[in-house]
Amino acid sequence: MRLRIGYVTIAITALAAVITSCSSGSSSTNGTAASATTPQHGGTLNYLVSGLLSQWDRGLDPASGGAAPATFEDAIFGNLFRLSPSGAIEPVLASGYQVSDGGKVITISLRPGVKFQDGTPFNAQAVAWNIQRDLATVCVCSPVTSWPPLAKNGGITTPNAQTVVLHFTQPYAAVMATLIGSSVNHIASPTAVQKMGEKQFQLHPVGAGPFELVSNVVNNTLTMKRYTGYWQQGRPYLDGLVFKTTGNDETAYEAMLAGSGQAAQLTTPGIIKQASGNSALSVTIAKGTSPTLIQLNTSMPPFNNKLAREAIYYATDAQAIRTHLFNSMFPVAQSFLGPGGLFYQPTVPGYLPYDLAKAKQIVSQLGGLTVSLMGPNDPVNANTVTALQAMWEQAGIHVTTTTYTLEGLIQAFQGKKWQAALQSDGAFDPASGVGLAFRFFSQAPYSGVHDPALDTMMAQAAATFNTSQRASLYENIAKYISTQAYSPFLIAVAPAAVSARNVHGPGLTSGVPILAVALAPYWDEAWIGK
Repeated sequence: MRLRIGYVTIAITALAAVITSCSSGSSSTNGTAASATTPQHGGTLNYLVSGLLSQWDRGLDPASGGAAPATFEDAIFGNLFRLSPSGAIEPVLASGYQVSDGGKVITISLRPGVKFQDGTPFNAQAVAWNIQRDLATVCVCSPVTSWPPLAKNGGITTPNAQTVVLHFTQPYAAVMATLIGSSVNHIASPTAVQKMGEKQFQLHPVGAGPFELVSNVVNNTLTMKRYTGYWQQGRPYLDGLVFKTTGNDETAYEAMLAGSGQAAQLTTPGIIKQASGNSALSVTIAKGTSPTLIQLNTSMPPFNNKLAREAIYYATDAQAIRTHLFNSMFPVAQSFLGPGGLFYQPTVPGYLPYDLAKAKQIVSQLGGLTVSLMGPNDPVNANTVTALQAMWEQAGIHVTTTTYTLEGLIQAFQGKKWQAALQSDGAFDPASGVGLAFRFFSQAPYSGVHDPALDTMMAQAAATFNTSQRASLYENIAKYISTQAYSPFLIAVAPAAVSARNVHGPGLTSGVPILAVALAPYWDEAWIGK
């Protein structure tokens, strides 16, 4: 099965391989957002995507092992569950769930009478078939093995047409958060898969979501129409939904000004600031769940030496990066927790601050320090890499930098010779998806830390259902990471939803929780005013 958070896809060997007190993003930065009047039917919404959100060449099948944006699949397949704007778990194609046997059994109830877009029944057998198919998927991304597997015998049972029961080998507190952010949340029509074959289905998938796919020009345009048989009467409001790719945030913004696009997700602070000053647009900045961080590879020099790691902490001025590169738009982070997720703590006791004199002292004590730093090649991250290089060189650290595409980063991590990497980490629930374990679990291929004590702490937190106890455990983990100087954290960045003033809907003109790095509008609730 793949865990899907935004556009990131992760392979795991079982379902439980992002959720109730959420601070969802809902701040409009350019005055009063579009008024919440009565939704109207009709119209086609042109939604612009850029960067990694514009890549779906590996297919739109939830079990394809690709990296298609979840927001596309939300429109086609709908969701078993999603997070409400307040952060509560909200059933959609499912009607509810129950947790029993100390957290080892999850019973999912489905809505009766739901049909896929090909007219076949959306039932327990279809859901179980999808889960089994997801479990067998070989993903191009990496396995994360810190979650419990389903029971070998009878791990998935279907006592009736509207009930699916999942039996796990041990409790996992983030199981529903994980399900919401996974491929299991997108149910494909078994009949359509078997009739078309998997390759064709990847291009023209069939689900039970609010929109049917009309045409697919890969990595260019997805055209969809209203599914008239959608389970909720009167939904969706739109007649059509079109995803169009643009080169970057700047071209997306220009397209919106020209009227060729009505909504987009933007991540470039300067462009967001421009949009915020435009009275024709509504801008909603989310609250981040995935702070940026500097990963340090502790398995090899120089960062197998704690002093070298401490030098990087002291040489890194996160506040300056926030001010000069992010227009003070997002808060500085000191852990894997963001203000939009669970258990957020803005400060960590004992976190090593920026202190250039101490950094210089340690570098001198070490007899010099040479570091190779890599990061993504998009403009914002590339600028951050350059800023870090300048800061570290002020402390006497010799720095070489390289920026990569996503594929290049994956290869660099897999080569295991990297030293430092600018990345992001976190999820709505830190035990799910691209959360804590993704960067810090010993067996995770994108981790630079190999600490059995930390592994045990993470496992304990993931298996604890009591909210206050979990919060305390994650506070201890954040402090432990800081004490060991494993990874300086930078900024709790988040995307912004930018829409024309006549566009309405959660994730478009009002805040919704984000599972990791990408917004997921509620497409069945999107509408255009006249």
